[in-house]
Amino acid sequence: MQLEKIISISGKPGLFKLVSQLKNGFIIEDITTKKKASISNSSQVSLLDNIAMFTFDKEVPLFEVLENVAKKENYKATISHKSTDAELRTFMAEVLPDYDKDRVYVSDIKKLAQWYNLLEKAGYITPESFVKEESNEETEVEKPSIEKKEAKKTAPKKEKTVTPKVKSTSSAKSTAKSTHRKMG
Repeated sequence: MQLEKIISISGKPGLFKLVSQLKNGFIIEDITTKKKASISNSSQVSLLDNIAMFTFDKEVPLFEVLENVAKKENYKATISHKSTDAELRTFMAEVLPDYDKDRVYVSDIKKLAQWYNLLEKAGYITPESFVKEESNEETEVEKPSIEKKEAKKTAPKKEKTVTPKVKSTSSAKSTAKSTHRKMG
């Protein structure tokens, strides 16, 4: 799942995807309606990728909690964020059994349920979205094959080509003038 570009904005309902950066803000897209808007740099933004939930032992990243909810619900919608406090606490105990009841408030559980349902509605909750990508490059770097080593030894060395950098005369003159002004 690509949580690093999904954000929550204080004062705005829903979740948004960062589309691009502007000089004084960002262009965002609502994940459910796909409507684009701009926000300023002064907006209070939380990246879902940086959010975690407290347990008695550690902090569990939101990605893992969402994965637990998805598996419990068979990748379908979960309970409403408008459920009773008791229902929400029961739900939380099922998806993260060792959550810290003193530090995880009902309002946090409501956000979790609401965000999960928004992500599910927008198509972000699928079995494929929780598959961790493994890099093949790391295993190749750690254990290079004998054939690759031999190929490197016998391969002819490539000659380096150097492309000279040429300055136009007008920029060279302006550079010389600006240097002269600084010194004089």
